[in-house]
Amino acid sequence: MNKRWLLLIVLVALAVLAWQSGWLEQLQLANLKQHQAELIFWRDANPGLASLLFFIFYVTVAALSLPGAAVMTLAAGALFGLWWGLLLVSFASTLGATLAMWVARYLVRDQVRHRFAQRMQTLDEGIRRDGPFYLFTLRLVPIFPFFVINLLLGLTAMPTRTFWWVSQLGMLPGTLVYVNAGTQLAQIDALSAIFSPGLIGAFVMLGLFPLLARKLADGVRTRRVYARWNRPARFDRNLVVIGAGSAGLVSAYIAATVKARVTLVERDRMGGDCLNTGCVPSKALIRASRVAHEVAHADRYGLRAEPPQVDFARVMARVQEVIRDIEPHDSIERYTELGVDVCQGRARLISPWEVEIEAADGSQQRLTTRSIIIASGARPRVPELPGLAATDYLTSDTLWQLTALPKRLLVLGGGPVGCELAQAFRRLGAEVTLVQRAAQLLPREDGDVAEVVLQRFQAEGIKVLLQTEAVRVDGHGTLIVRSEAGEQPLAFDRMLLALGRVANTDGLGLDALGIEPEPGRTLATDPFLATRFPNIFACGDVAGPWQFTHTASHQAWYAVVNGLLAPLKRFRVESRVIPWATFTDPEVARVGLSEAEARQQGIAYEVTRYALSDLDRAIADGRTAGFVKVLTPPGKDRILGVTLVGAQAGELIAEWVLAMKHNIGLNKLLGTIHIYPTLAEANRFTAGEWKRNHAPAWVFPWLARYHRWRRKEGT
Repeated sequence: MNKRWLLLIVLVALAVLAWQSGWLEQLQLANLKQHQAELIFWRDANPGLASLLFFIFYVTVAALSLPGAAVMTLAAGALFGLWWGLLLVSFASTLGATLAMWVARYLVRDQVRHRFAQRMQTLDEGIRRDGPFYLFTLRLVPIFPFFVINLLLGLTAMPTRTFWWVSQLGMLPGTLVYVNAGTQLAQIDALSAIFSPGLIGAFVMLGLFPLLARKLADGVRTRRVYARWNRPARFDRNLVVIGAGSAGLVSAYIAATVKARVTLVERDRMGGDCLNTGCVPSKALIRASRVAHEVAHADRYGLRAEPPQVDFARVMARVQEVIRDIEPHDSIERYTELGVDVCQGRARLISPWEVEIEAADGSQQRLTTRSIIIASGARPRVPELPGLAATDYLTSDTLWQLTALPKRLLVLGGGPVGCELAQAFRRLGAEVTLVQRAAQLLPREDGDVAEVVLQRFQAEGIKVLLQTEAVRVDGHGTLIVRSEAGEQPLAFDRMLLALGRVANTDGLGLDALGIEPEPGRTLATDPFLATRFPNIFACGDVAGPWQFTHTASHQAWYAVVNGLLAPLKRFRVESRVIPWATFTDPEVARVGLSEAEARQQGIAYEVTRYALSDLDRAIADGRTAGFVKVLTPPGKDRILGVTLVGAQAGELIAEWVLAMKHNIGLNKLLGTIHIYPTLAEANRFTAGEWKRNHAPAWVFPWLARYHRWRRKEGT
């Protein structure tokens, strides 16, 4: 038999033996108190043996990850006193923890590391760099259960010696507090003793210790991270914000509103990607393409259908007009009037409190600031594809320079950006081929959602190649792709890259501060959006994990409030309810879990669907493609997630966002009046479908009998 299996069987047998023998039942405070006198008498008669047996028993409980360690720590104080009890528990708990760590390392480490090789490599790098400190923090402030830390550290490359001494030191303060509480509990011999100063003080220490330990850990972490930097004696600014996209603008706006002195630094154009190359221009282009599509299919409404006469240069001119109309909302003049000091130039962090700004003319200024918010956004990802550099490819940044409609447009990437633009250009008259490496369009959505979009694309003449990978670019107009059928050439006039976005972290001086980007180039932040420095925050695309304008604004509130109020008050980012939409036709919008995510996370769910083909307003508008899909726990009306596919899905999702945010269930949604005839009725009808599916069937026969009786009685 495999040695690992043998060890596992032995450990399981010992755990079962502990349960069946009643050992663990004896580890109840009331039981120990009841036998306190007998235990103390036996201890006095056999001090060495009592200490040895207690030590072995404690090590066994800790090594097997059995419950009872906390009670045993109290018992140590009651039986052996403060100092001897502290000595016994301190070494027994560390030995037991180390044995548990060894067991996890021997039994499952190889399998876990084989399955999650890349993640474990990243984790090991972090352990080598900061492992002892984080283990000390976890031991000092027991956020996770004692046994969980032991088992998880067994999967890492942390040396046993390091694990031992860090655990020994980290658990010592908490052990002291618990053993001391045990000494006070041992002195209770009457009800009035509960109110003795010693016992009250012990319980106060038990309650306060986690808070004090957390403050101590935070203080140690802060001193450690700032150790090599000299803090300025005074500050020029309360806040410096780097980047004037959605996250940066909201941050600066809030800071100025509360009368903080804030500087906003932007190296390019105010408004960032959303205004200049993202949300605003793309939606203006999509609107034009929908008009063209409606003209081409006007016969559906009894009108003469004719091919639209698309003036592409005029379409793109209108896109720029829309940008100019919205531009004043994000302008330097507006923010200066609000009280924001706006600087155009490149920002670089010199220290945790100093930012150097280099203007276009080469002049420099250096500002000291209490807090810094990095909101530098992201840029389109460009793959390392042979031959691509010699191609005049397009991205969502450079697309808006076009004045002539490409005859043949090849779109590389089937995510939201690729899908939106592929459909828009097809409706404006281009021949469009979309190449997607994944097995479906919109990989973040469920398969039934992607299928609706795929069918519409194919019906409109978009050539979609799924599970197809770009290999190389030949010359200036041919992309070689590979699929199960082999390699094939795709001719194009222009190629659009829509392969996601990469956070803008270069040139900010982050390396000098030890702020290292994650694999996707985003910056790691804590629940308060702080980086490794408590006064340096990141929000928006540069922080992730959602790269949407509305989530950037959402995060900005937390970043700026925490930056201005910490350490007096901090707020954890609320990210339970995050909606998004893809503005294809039909639109796709979602909030909460998809079916795939629920399955992946092991969450039990049931699905309620309502087809828009059954909705009066959708029928009247001739826009019946799509559905509403709601996930709920089995038998309950609590909303786990909602996906909308159809016309105006991006608008209709708002009601579901509100419902999830404020825990409104389907029963209350069903009882809410919706105007007829509107698309929003689909939300209420979906709730009605759920109610119908959960109606108690046994009630209806009784209702039928009741109504028959009423007819007979003539009442």
